[in-house]
Amino acid sequence: MKLGVNIIGDIARIMEAEVKAGEKAVTTAMRDAGTGLKSAWRAQITGAGLGTRLARTIRSEQYPKGRPSLNAAALVWSKAPVIVGAHDTGPLIRSKDGFWLAIPMPEAGRSIRGGRISTGEWERRTGMRLRFVYRRSGPSLLVADNVRVSKSGRVRENITRHKDGRISSRLKGRATAVIFLLVPQVKLPKRLGLVRDARAVESALPGMIVANWEETR
Repeated sequence: MKLGVNIIGDIARIMEAEVKAGEKAVTTAMRDAGTGLKSAWRAQITGAGLGTRLARTIRSEQYPKGRPSLNAAALVWSKAPVIVGAHDTGPLIRSKDGFWLAIPMPEAGRSIRGGRISTGEWERRTGMRLRFVYRRSGPSLLVADNVRVSKSGRVRENITRHKDGRISSRLKGRATAVIFLLVPQVKLPKRLGLVRDARAVESALPGMIVANWEETR
């Protein structure tokens, strides 16, 4: 039995067209994969109740830029990797100096920069000193003495400042308010599964390349 092979057309031109089709297919598939993974991660973050602001830190980029390539790649990342990574892994958080983590209560208010306020900032802003209360069972406390707590939850110093410079303390409404809880460590709950989405996109990528590969004639 004899077999014969006939090449119809210019082999060099055929190969060149096939390479271009492959470059286009790989580049398109990588672009779609990067965009899809970015959307999936953003949806996870908002679905976990972490807010749209954190979700918008997820970005994607394609390489090389501006031209198709068989070696095209997509990069998906967060501009807030520490925060996103913490919610993805659920780490055990300890104080840097080995003492306490101060968890602000609602009465502490928020930082002027947004987010949680520190003990130092609270004392500077209010002009009041915090008192440490050790508890054998349960978290220890940082409290503010001789204060008034308004209906809105704001803590004010329970004193009257007179025009002549005298300061007198009011007896009515005087209270001690818990401003911070002190704990040795906190286990952050795992709220995201970013690797799951990344693996799903990785598994779908070969099929995406084939689907975008146009036949050459």
